[in-house]
Amino acid sequence: MLASFLREWRFFEILVLLYCYYTSGKFYLHPSKTMKAQAIHVPKELVHSFVCRIDTEPDVNNYLHFHNELELIYFKKGSGMQYIADSITPFIAGNVVLIGSGIPHYWRLSPEYFDVTPGDVEIYVIHFNKELFENAFFCLPEFQGIRNTLALGKLSLQLSAKDKPAIGMLIKRVVRSVGAKRFSNLIECLSEIGYCRVVQKIHSSDSYLTATLKDKDRLEAVYNHTLRNYKRKIELKEIAATANVSPTSFCRIFKAAFKKTYSRFLNEVRVGQACRMLRENHLSIKEVCYQSGYSCFTSFHRHFRDITGKTPLVYRKEFG
Repeated sequence: MLASFLREWRFFEILVLLYCYYTSGKFYLHPSKTMKAQAIHVPKELVHSFVCRIDTEPDVNNYLHFHNELELIYFKKGSGMQYIADSITPFIAGNVVLIGSGIPHYWRLSPEYFDVTPGDVEIYVIHFNKELFENAFFCLPEFQGIRNTLALGKLSLQLSAKDKPAIGMLIKRVVRSVGAKRFSNLIECLSEIGYCRVVQKIHSSDSYLTATLKDKDRLEAVYNHTLRNYKRKIELKEIAATANVSPTSFCRIFKAAFKKTYSRFLNEVRVGQACRMLRENHLSIKEVCYQSGYSCFTSFHRHFRDITGKTPLVYRKEFG
């Protein structure tokens, strides 16, 4: 009977199964509720130690939120804007992103995805706690790749174009498998990410998370006000009033939290929206300039190139 069992399961998968059984029920922590970004609880599965899902609707968790679990996400189909801590940038189909524990984030798919037939959105999501891999079992040399990934995942990262297809396929395999096979696939996936030579850090630092609670509330108000009003001129006095502080205090608090000026942040928001419109290819470049909040085309062109490294025309040719 034992010989038959060993023929059906690889030895490695037996070890994984024993590990899952031994440490079951120790993986999930309740998220903090101190930030205005909404804390969500990732529900447990009875037969798995981490959670997977496939999103086919454009409005799943379509609001600013955070959770204790790390989030590994693969956008097989879908594009729009991603909001991660102090970073606002476009995302496109094929992107693979790892979000650190407690990092506020959400993805807003482009408007056209809300009017399409099912199947035009396909997003693979994995939530897991780093405590899964803090057992002595994962201190073995064979798991160095996982340790690399967890070290990188303290903030958030995006994989390079070269690595995205292979890691995307591994994420799909994790989500679509069950039992010990699911866990062994996750091990393989995280190991491969840990050996990727080129990864892009998404946000500037973890200072956003270490700001005082009072400042977090203020910054959240500033964040939301900017997203609602980026198309028009936002005066320093106005945005400081949103945070209920003087202009001088506002500049100090914002720079300490985001390691950038508010003016730079506002330009990143506007350029991010411009990137989305350029990809959609419905408007001329001048129309994109005005729709993204710029009244001067020269200023738009300069800020766009500074932030993306490309001119609007080159960006449209590459992604439009």
